[in-house]
Amino acid sequence: MTSHEQRKNNLDPRVIIVFRETQLDELIKRYNTLEQARFYVEHLGADFSRYIDDDKSYKAALKEVRTIYQKIAKVQLVDRSFLSNFTFVGIDAVIVVGQDGLVANTLKYVHDIPVIGINPDPARYDGILLPFKISDINKLAIETIQGKRQQKKITLAKATLSNGQSIVGVNDIFIGPKQHSSAKYELCWNNSSEIQSSSGIIVSTGLGSTGWFQSILTGAKRIAGSLNKEKSALQKGFSWDANYLCFCVREPFPSQTTGTELAFGQVSQKQSLKICSHMPDNGVIFSDGIFDDTIDFHSGLTATIGLADWQGRLVV
Repeated sequence: MTSHEQRKNNLDPRVIIVFRETQLDELIKRYNTLEQARFYVEHLGADFSRYIDDDKSYKAALKEVRTIYQKIAKVQLVDRSFLSNFTFVGIDAVIVVGQDGLVANTLKYVHDIPVIGINPDPARYDGILLPFKISDINKLAIETIQGKRQQKKITLAKATLSNGQSIVGVNDIFIGPKQHSSAKYELCWNNSSEIQSSSGIIVSTGLGSTGWFQSILTGAKRIAGSLNKEKSALQKGFSWDANYLCFCVREPFPSQTTGTELAFGQVSQKQSLKICSHMPDNGVIFSDGIFDDTIDFHSGLTATIGLADWQGRLVV
């Protein structure tokens, strides 16, 4: 049964609203009270009022979204810190109120459920993954529950270790050293293998191809002077639902025991990327720039990088 059929048969739709703590919330958590937080910030010469204004604006937007959806569905609020442990079963839609990064972080945990990105403050956030404003919600809420909104599919990346651990990336996956040191590993791709020493590998999705991946291409272009036609075409990124990923080796070091030939390529369902760690310690794999969500990648472990077996669905 499809998600749309489930919605039709569900007399009491359920939606999840994903939210984040504001900077003011984090300051109060750190300094125990609002006044102590104010004293600390103002003591350093900063303007505390902006934290107050941001907090009020965000929470007002969150309240309005919740109020609108409560008229047509059962609503549950979920803090982003609980996403990795939340079970999205029987959910008709996931609404994300926040920044683009919060949408990306949510997509990696949601399977076959439409995700709606709402921009609480268009003057503050670019909103690439937040196509809707608060004023759009009344119409959007009903149309989404009824399955009438278009959805944009987003290809995800997945790294699976030989010990069974895995991690999913919405923008990209990083394989390399925990600290500012050299990563040592064997890279296997396209029927070739090579021992390498570098500052790590970035495997990018189409969604992430205008981010970290783009900065690596830009740096390579500035250093080398020019890129070949294929890489030049990637300077504007590639499609969010592309059926491939792209990898870049960061700053590969040539030596008698390490090569630099396998520095760039595509990963697909038919052509995976395998990396065998030669790092006794400090080796890690993390996704989407979130270092707190990481798995160790030490000597003896092999990581197989490919496409995740599901796609994100962003309502547009």
